[in-house]
Amino acid sequence: MNNHNPRVAIYARVSTEEQTTDNQVPVLEEMARQRGWEVLKVYAEEASAWKAGRQKQLKELLHDASYHKYDYLLVWSLDRLTREGVGNIFHLVNTFKTYGVSIISNQEPWVEQSGPVADLLTAVTGWVAQFESKRRSERIKAAVQRKRDRGERVGRLPGAKDKKPRRRMGYFERFDDRRK
Repeated sequence: MNNHNPRVAIYARVSTEEQTTDNQVPVLEEMARQRGWEVLKVYAEEASAWKAGRQKQLKELLHDASYHKYDYLLVWSLDRLTREGVGNIFHLVNTFKTYGVSIISNQEPWVEQSGPVADLLTAVTGWVAQFESKRRSERIKAAVQRKRDRGERVGRLPGAKDKKPRRRMGYFERFDDRRK
């Protein structure tokens, strides 16, 4: 790697379209500035880190990294990459390492270290991210079921409209195709 002029990318992710990466990106840009680095590209997306395949910006970042476009990847925290557990976090971290890209995390400074302690902490981080995601899902499902059991309405009110257009994906595309 060229230590004089490192190539840097930022990856920022939030889980829903109602959220914003505005809290992550400026902090990561400042982190790069403090190190004297220029950020070449920001990959920002609103996509679940639990559902593999939905993170289009992460796919693009991995593609670009495979062509050695970056030396460093700045992230808010490792759980922004994935919440799919220990195996997936290790796979991503090791894929970036294979491409010659070092990950630097704002929330986990130990990521810059190597060796068994860093591996252990990466595993714990992957497990915690998956655990938190599953717990959140369980709470949401329990609340929905509680409303159903009480006979309360679940979902949007009749006639409710989105403030911005929904993205067509998965089930909706298949449903629309069957109606034609």
